[in-house]
Amino acid sequence: MKCKAGSRVNSILLNTSKPKPRPLSGKTQLLVALAFYESSWVNIGREYSDKKPMEAVTDQPYILVVDDDPNITKMVSLTLGHIGYHVITVSSGEEALKHCNKKTPHLVLLDMNMPGIGGLKTLENIKANSEFISVIFLSGESETDTVIKGLNMGADDYIKKPFHPSELVARVRAQIRIKDLTDRLSVANKKLQALAETDDLTGLFNMRNLYQKLNSEIKRAKRFDRYVGVVMMDMDHFKTVNDSNDHLFGSFVLKEVGGLIKKCIREVDIPARYGGDEFIMVLCETHQTGAEIFGERLRRSIKMHTFDNGYFQMKLTCSIGIALVSPKNIGEFEAETLVKYADQALYMSKNKGRDQVHVLDVNETLQLEKEKKSA
Repeated sequence: MKCKAGSRVNSILLNTSKPKPRPLSGKTQLLVALAFYESSWVNIGREYSDKKPMEAVTDQPYILVVDDDPNITKMVSLTLGHIGYHVITVSSGEEALKHCNKKTPHLVLLDMNMPGIGGLKTLENIKANSEFISVIFLSGESETDTVIKGLNMGADDYIKKPFHPSELVARVRAQIRIKDLTDRLSVANKKLQALAETDDLTGLFNMRNLYQKLNSEIKRAKRFDRYVGVVMMDMDHFKTVNDSNDHLFGSFVLKEVGGLIKKCIREVDIPARYGGDEFIMVLCETHQTGAEIFGERLRRSIKMHTFDNGYFQMKLTCSIGIALVSPKNIGEFEAETLVKYADQALYMSKNKGRDQVHVLDVNETLQLEKEKKSA
């Protein structure tokens, strides 16, 4: 009897015998499927008994099964749940998209033919998500055109119904590994981007990145009719820091200054290390009074700070120059031009005795330059 039952199960689920068996009722199909599931797990259990669960990923993967056939969702849920995956089952594309919006799954097992928005439309919406989600199509159709259409629309794999639990497990594990590698690559790329954009010592932006951000801010200010301010700051007599102590203490001071700048600026502003002991900041959506207040706050913050690394201790001051341009003339500038005016303002601050803030009204400067040319 055992052999006959096993033959009957294989005939129904694996479709290996000819002629094809008569269609069974939904209840009978589920009973046969579960019987096959239990017998199949003798082999699946042996195959994975010597492996650590979830060896491909560090967190328990969340798998979303989307199928309007309760027999299929029951089989898949039992199979994947047995090896430790967290499985959620839904019966429509609409429900699937709601779940994806609440919490992004690692993998979606998606039936191609469903009522409502259907598998292909559901796939299109899932793949529109900015985060990578693996999708495996489940379908009773084996037409080449249908398979190609699903894969071309972004499906990562395809399983034809009926399927063997071992094949399902193998394909799911493969997609989970790919998802894990994709996520790790995304994290690595973000780290590389941060390294390319920031100064190693201070954690502020580097100059290449600042020029790009400043040009973007100039365009935004022109569009929304707003002021832009560029702040140049230089540590006064910084050479004495290295001469009186050592270069390690000099690096410590610069790192501390970077931290003080971060505390003084707003979240919308853009701080960067210009080079050596010079720093530059972009003040977004600010007017002259706001720029002056910021400059004084930063100057006092540095003057009142004691630079102490446990071996050397020192008090320092800084000079600050600010170039402020109004919406009236913002369209005439590029990033390099504004930085040049901020440098001029810094020079004026130093020329007056250092430890000062000088704000240069670029609009007035432009007017004077035009009058000189016309004279």
